[in-house]
Amino acid sequence: MKFLYILLPLLFILNTVDSSAQEPPYSGTIFINPDIITETSRTAFLSITPAGRGERMVFDRRTNKFESINAYLFDVVWDDGLTTEAIVNPEFESEANALIEADKYARIVGQLPNCLRIDVDGIWIQKGIHSFGGGNRSILIHTGQSELYDKDGILEETLVHEAAHTSLDQYHAEAQGWLDAQKSDVNFISTYAKDNPLREDVAESFLTWLMVRYRSNEISTDDYDKITEAIPNRLTYFDGLGLNLYPFEVSASVNGFENNFDLSLSPNPVVNKLNIGFGESIIKGNIIVLSLDGRELSRYDIMNQNELQVDFNYKAGVYFIKLVNGKHESVSKVIKY
Repeated sequence: MKFLYILLPLLFILNTVDSSAQEPPYSGTIFINPDIITETSRTAFLSITPAGRGERMVFDRRTNKFESINAYLFDVVWDDGLTTEAIVNPEFESEANALIEADKYARIVGQLPNCLRIDVDGIWIQKGIHSFGGGNRSILIHTGQSELYDKDGILEETLVHEAAHTSLDQYHAEAQGWLDAQKSDVNFISTYAKDNPLREDVAESFLTWLMVRYRSNEISTDDYDKITEAIPNRLTYFDGLGLNLYPFEVSASVNGFENNFDLSLSPNPVVNKLNIGFGESIIKGNIIVLSLDGRELSRYDIMNQNELQVDFNYKAGVYFIKLVNGKHESVSKVIKY
């Protein structure tokens, strides 16, 4: 049951294991590489709105129990249609101070894939140097510990781990396909996963799946080999889920381009007509409207133009506008209301 996860700290205990089994390649996967998600990575963050004060039940590692607090509340909206509530401990003393914390974590959590945010109904924020937690349809953050994670560059990676508890564990930790993959693999990815196969294996393995499938250029060849050799069947299991990874990975067709032109989109969000400015006159090129998953929806020819107006008659959601001019391409995001 994922409702237990918040009670268990994220400690990587290196217990002695059976010498007949292979030693996992890592103690814990959040420490492998700090550049899987960084402060410059895309975020789905759209808005945050103060919602007053209210009683909320949250877990506090400082007392190691659930506490009812008169929290500062904030409504968070991400641009892929998901929402959450930031719940900030009154120890921050003012709504202004609480907003600073809520805004910070709403943006960072917004960098996580959609599939990890989908069950996050609350972001619990309080002081203290104590481990984060996942489960209970929430993510628990202690800001003192957050500073330490941030200093080591692994704040975002830690949040991936905790959000996997919240949004993946209940569906997969005891699924037959996962258990079969676990049995077929020669190893666990980490000692932490091996010591806690039901509670931690999904969260520990998911981060490494993101690494080898979507950030292989960021990790060493040695790490790539360790991961793919240790848990190939778990990786294949994740491959087959069709997970929504926005904004972590939008599509190969909208990532990795050098933005050679300044695309201005207005209004953004758009309701009916979208005005697209190019920053300079384009002799010959194309404007392409892409869906969130990278499918081409419309294409417009441009010739000796520095702007274009298009009818944006699509359903509400996130889209991308791509400018193609010879070998150069630029991409910008637009929200449709």
